Amino acid sequence: MTKVVKLLLVTIILNSLNAQVSFTENASASGISVTCGDTYIGNGVSFYDYDMDGLDDITLTTDANDGLRFYKNIGGFFVQQTINIPDLNYQTKQVNWVDIDNDGDKDLFATSNTNGNRLFRNDGNLNFTDITVAAGLPTSNLMTYGASWGDYNNDGFLDVFISNRDATVNTSNPNYLFKNNGNGTFTDVSVIAGIDREKHLSFCSAFIDFNNDGWQDIYISNDKLIHRNQLYKNNGDGTFTEFGAASNSDVLIDAMTVTVGDYNADGWFDIYITNLGRSVFLKNNGDETFTDVATETGTEFDSIGWGAIFLDADNDTDLDLYVSSSAYNSDTYISSAFYENKGDGIYQIPANAGFENDDSYSHCNAIGDINNDGLVDFVVTNTHNQNVFLWQNQNTSNNNWLKVKLEGTTSNRDGIGSVIEISVNGQKQYGYTLCGEGYLSQNSGYEFFGLGQSTVVDYIKVTWLSGIEDVYFNVPGNQVFNVLEGSSLSIDEFNETTISLSPNPMKDVLRISATKPITEITIYNVLNQMVFKQRFNTSELTINSSEFSPGIYFVKAATEHGMSTYKLIKE
Repeated sequence: MTKVVKLLLVTIILNSLNAQVSFTENASASGISVTCGDTYIGNGVSFYDYDMDGLDDITLTTDANDGLRFYKNIGGFFVQQTINIPDLNYQTKQVNWVDIDNDGDKDLFATSNTNGNRLFRNDGNLNFTDITVAAGLPTSNLMTYGASWGDYNNDGFLDVFISNRDATVNTSNPNYLFKNNGNGTFTDVSVIAGIDREKHLSFCSAFIDFNNDGWQDIYISNDKLIHRNQLYKNNGDGTFTEFGAASNSDVLIDAMTVTVGDYNADGWFDIYITNLGRSVFLKNNGDETFTDVATETGTEFDSIGWGAIFLDADNDTDLDLYVSSSAYNSDTYISSAFYENKGDGIYQIPANAGFENDDSYSHCNAIGDINNDGLVDFVVTNTHNQNVFLWQNQNTSNNNWLKVKLEGTTSNRDGIGSVIEISVNGQKQYGYTLCGEGYLSQNSGYEFFGLGQSTVVDYIKVTWLSGIEDVYFNVPGNQVFNVLEGSSLSIDEFNETTISLSPNPMKDVLRISATKPITEITIYNVLNQMVFKQRFNTSELTINSSEFSPGIYFVKAATEHGMSTYKLIKE
């Protein structure tokens, strides 16, 4: 075989692989033909289902005098919606949809670098009341860019960290941590909690449990090579210790974003940080230290970097990366870039993925799902009066997917701060729920997982901030899986390899096998009514399920290791 033929075959193979990643810019075709004006260093975006109808909506912050723009998702097409937000007709930077009072609807928090931040309570049906003053939050201009929400004291109510970037001389606008008191008010606990009171030119932050101890820590991106990035380690007693230097995460750059994800699926969450110049990719080593792996992973993105997002664009079970840049039509810097995870810890920019003309003054980005097809889409905001981009995923790989939606009962209602672990053919993936992440952005409230060619998830394990663990086994893919805290009926030790059930969905017969003898099987329907119970002393058994009505069932299997719960479907 000649070298030319060999090269042609290699090219064909590579192109077929790269063709699995495909995006189309569909903003105008989807109903969003709009600019965000020409605001200094960008406008924020939320790709969040604010009316809770199961479809991700889009909220845009805008230039002065425009307030917020709301785009309701109606079957994959966006229609601008008028929502009365009292007296918010000035320039805003970031918007968070967040349930501050655990009443089940989404309240609204907007930051501003010109006129002060505002908190609006949702009184139902998207009717809002400005409760900023009543809640004890400052209304003066703190020159705020980012806000992130988490439950640092694990009391079940979401607290807020406010990142201020005050570049004026002889002023002092430090960052703030406000504790949610659970009664509609907040208390400034910055000093008590150990958050330093020096001005840092901070763009954004993220609540992240970097050491997996069950307490949310806070990572902050600081701008202008003046102050190093900060990592506040949660001591578990309402206070924090600055841990940046000790963890090797105190990088000194023009830091823009804080983007969290587990790119190597080792159960320790990593952080990607954009920069004016070479970006930083902090790999979590699992020993309370980080290592910059931007060079070895191929994700240096030497440009004017802003927002970044992790997403499994091709549902092949690993996290890809997209980075926005304001280097428009530049001969010096790379424009915005999509990095495909090749599955071995190396990222590459694929050819013909649809981003060839992705060249704009871009700043913010957020992920969501336009049409609930399980393919992750994303929205990008641009300045200089350039239109918003809406990148729709056109993946043709036929890989399967799973979307997980959490609802807390003991923990905060949104399930923020929870760790979602899934296993697909023994290969694990980890998701972490955040509210307010990246540069001025809010991602979808659904957690996305690619399953590759697998159609069933071995198990889903959700670890809530309350310490409650919910485990579901043999979960079918290609669906939205809703998890209510404490609903899995699990009461003892979790062991994902002990028991297997088949088929799922079941029809007339359910077969159960285990590596240790099963002592008892109990089956409940979705109303928690017991429909079957029998004691055994065997590792192989068959149950007649022909008289079970179609629907969802939970099988509690007892062994000497304790009790585990499995979700089954009867066709």
